[in-house]
Amino acid sequence: MFEIVEINDKIIRKVMTSAISDYVDIIDKNNSKNHCVLIKKYAHTCAENIKNFKVYDDDIWVVTFPKSGTTWTQEMVWLINNNLDYEKALNTDLQTRFPFIELEGIIELPGFHTIKNCEKLQRPRHIKSHLPPFLLPNQLWTIKPKIIYTCRNPKDVAVSYYHHYRHLQGYTGTREDFFNAFLEDKVLHSPMNENVLEFWKLSKENKNVLFLFYEDMKRNLELEIRKVARFLRKKYNQDQIDKLFEHLSFESMKKNPMCNFEENVNFIKKIYKHVTINENFQFIREGEIGSYKKEMNEEEIRKFDEYMDYFEFKEHGFEYKS
Repeated sequence: MFEIVEINDKIIRKVMTSAISDYVDIIDKNNSKNHCVLIKKYAHTCAENIKNFKVYDDDIWVVTFPKSGTTWTQEMVWLINNNLDYEKALNTDLQTRFPFIELEGIIELPGFHTIKNCEKLQRPRHIKSHLPPFLLPNQLWTIKPKIIYTCRNPKDVAVSYYHHYRHLQGYTGTREDFFNAFLEDKVLHSPMNENVLEFWKLSKENKNVLFLFYEDMKRNLELEIRKVARFLRKKYNQDQIDKLFEHLSFESMKKNPMCNFEENVNFIKKIYKHVTINENFQFIREGEIGSYKKEMNEEEIRKFDEYMDYFEFKEHGFEYKS
């Protein structure tokens, strides 16, 4: 099914942390172009279980590359598909309502059994993942539940991921080393370009896959809410759309304890004594389009522009938005 190759080169050693090390490249034996950087624990404890995970036709999956607007998309999708049940949304954290299926395989936290948690969810189940298609459950492609994929510009993703590595995974290296690792596809869930392209192609070939852009959500959230509602076959009036728009505003999401993962950050502080989390760190940070301009120099921007000019994109009519 998979070939598992340990990665221990100079580039990846610079982004290893005391919280996350033992990186491996998981390669699809049926197509070596398909691969994904994860850690050894995932390869040996989760990969097969997720591939064999039972799927139902009323499941809803939100899939993204990390730091691409996942939390925002999850909250929007969950509320739209649950008849705008704000009472439950404001009293049950997003991780419980919409669990991250592979989390137990990428972080060492006691009592985390995220695959079983997903199995036991009341239907319709809502499940989050950052995995590429070849690592997701086999039944996704036969049962064909609805899948919503959100894509974000890699420059903004990389900056957000850098802060995530620093504050939640104990990364103490330089920004330059992290960006280099990102560009060399040596950070968790890499490669990004291939992840994005595979879901773009799936969205063009399958009616059950919806492809969203983070930048479209920022510029016209109401339009994207309506697009997702149509996809999920839900109808809401203007007042209901307006209320959801307000609930999903950046300031509202940042303050919402059910979505901002404040408790998770505090939990990590207790479990990982070696991870130093800035007191001002927030899981939901800026959320701006083009925020990379504050943190990338001209040479780094040039390198990312080259990375984004992936040779297969033009063939399939894909281009990142900015």
